This record gives sequence, structure tokens and C-alpha cells, in this order.
Amino acid sequence: MKVNLFVSKDIEEPYADIHTDKLTDNITKAMSILENEDINEILAVKNDSDIALLEFSEIFMFKVVNKQVTVYTQDHEYVIKKPLYQIEDVLTTDFLRISKTTIVNLRKIKKVAPSLKGMMFIELKNGLKDNISRKYLPNFKQALDW
Repeated sequence: MKVNLFVSKDIEEPYADIHTDKLTDNITKAMSILENEDINEILAVKNDSDIALLEFSEIFMFKVVNKQVTVYTQDHEYVIKKPLYQIEDVLTTDFLRISKTTIVNLRKIKKVAPSLKGMMFIELKNGLKDNISRKYLPNFKQALDW
């Protein structure tokens, strides 16, 4: 995508114009980011009886386990009460859903390899492994320009 930046002292409030032939998920997310000046890249998670605040950059994966969303970091697992679709709405473009039950941080992927029945397999830098389902594989490939 081509990006132009114009800096001018004559503008009272910054604004952005987006020219496109179709509205994509990435453009929708970009519009949301541009419209929201208070971008919050911190997530509150349950840590035993306490609440921990995680930066998005610390998070490797979100996965539904036993009907609860588990958040995985380098060395820890946390539980969050929000459903996966609500979490997905606030995440940055570094995160992508790879199956009905899993969202991964693309920056934390160590390797991608073929798996069974047309699916792909990923391994994260912290050793976690999961499958990319066929339904989400086209979006995954597009996100990686693959």
C-alpha cells in the first residue's frame, strides 16, 4: 500500500484520506486506529487472584481451553474473561486468527510447516504449537504476503 505524509503548519487538526477500490479488514483496522487517539495496547488478565497488565508485544497466543480464553506469554499462562471475538476487535494487526479457537501474534512465529489434510502447522518462539485451519489459511498467507 502506498502511503503519503504531508506536514503543514496550516492544518488545525490532522486528518487522513484513504483511497481504495475495496474496503478490506486491514483498511478497517487502520481507520479504527487513526480515529482512536487513545490506543490501548495493554490487556488486563487474571493472574491467580490478582490482575496482571500485559503489553500486546508480550503476548504469543490466545486460545480457548475448556471454554475459557487462555493468554500465553513467553513463560506464563493467564485467563481472560472476554470471548475471543471481543479480544480480536481490540488487537493490533500483529495478531491474526488461525482457527476458530486461536489467535496468534505474527511476530512470535518461529516456523510454519505443512500439516495434515491441507492445514498448516505453526511453532511459536516460546515452543507453543498449533494448526492453522484451512478456513483461516488464506488470511494467514495474505498477512505474511505469502
